[in-house]
Amino acid sequence: MKTVLSGIQPSGNLHIGNYIGALSQWVKMQDDYDCITMLADLHALTLPQDPKFLPEKTKETVAVFLASGIDPDKSHIFLQSQNPDHPYLAWIFQTITTVGQLERMTQYKDKFAKSEVQDAGLLTYPTLMAADILLYDADEVPVGEDQKQHLELTRDIAERFNKLYGETFKIPAPRISKEAARIMSLQNPDRKMSKSDVDLLGTINVLDEEKQIREKVKKAVTDSGSKVGEGGSAAITNLLTIYGAIKSTSFEESMRDNDGKSYSEFKDDLANLLVEKLTPIREKYQELRKNDDYLDQVLSQGLNYAMQKSNNKVREVREKMGLL
Repeated sequence: MKTVLSGIQPSGNLHIGNYIGALSQWVKMQDDYDCITMLADLHALTLPQDPKFLPEKTKETVAVFLASGIDPDKSHIFLQSQNPDHPYLAWIFQTITTVGQLERMTQYKDKFAKSEVQDAGLLTYPTLMAADILLYDADEVPVGEDQKQHLELTRDIAERFNKLYGETFKIPAPRISKEAARIMSLQNPDRKMSKSDVDLLGTINVLDEEKQIREKVKKAVTDSGSKVGEGGSAAITNLLTIYGAIKSTSFEESMRDNDGKSYSEFKDDLANLLVEKLTPIREKYQELRKNDDYLDQVLSQGLNYAMQKSNNKVREVREKMGLL
């Protein structure tokens, strides 16, 4: 059975873009793959995190995973910072990765330019990501467009290590789902929906109440038209994409379903779909949060599984490099 490594940072609020592009896809994979699912809290530290807030967000993220249908017996969920093999291997990789390679990463250049806190973690982030993936001999890694360059560097690092020390790491392939739509902000359809968006109306969170969902859909930007099918602007295309993803239909079917509807009618239908999909997730989440001990048990179980694999890989690396 092939191994798939997935991860997400436990910071901010998980939104429908995360659900459509990641969580729902992970649920579909778990019967056919050995799924290792990581909460990337070490990666989150490249931006300042409130130490009182981060543990709560971690538990929240685990509960949303489970409420969305991720089965901890099939998708082994663990906390990155609890497995010391990750930073250990990341350091090894830093010794065979050039500064020039890291400085060429588009995300580094963008974040460095925007960030007031320009820490070294923004530069070395990709070597930790490489360790996350290569520790588990992942065959495939679900990635979006913004992470493809990092995966290419991961492949380069694996090939360089193998050349220097002998065949050790499997070369992972990107897994880009044709079904995973790119969801944009409801207020700015030129910008991807984000957990850190300061405009709260731009993002529908997985745990939003029905009233919030309806308000955000109602206030979503459209265009100068009045009916679906008249213009095809980025804003309307985004709403139709969300409609199709939530209903599990193609974009073309989404267009046919709504062609000729007034924007008001279409938005009502979209809000109904979202409420129907997200309400059971929110209710299941609320049940799970009544028993945080169970969430700890899920993380412990996942960590034990992950460390059995990663310990073996680190042992092999040490032997190949002559580390006692």
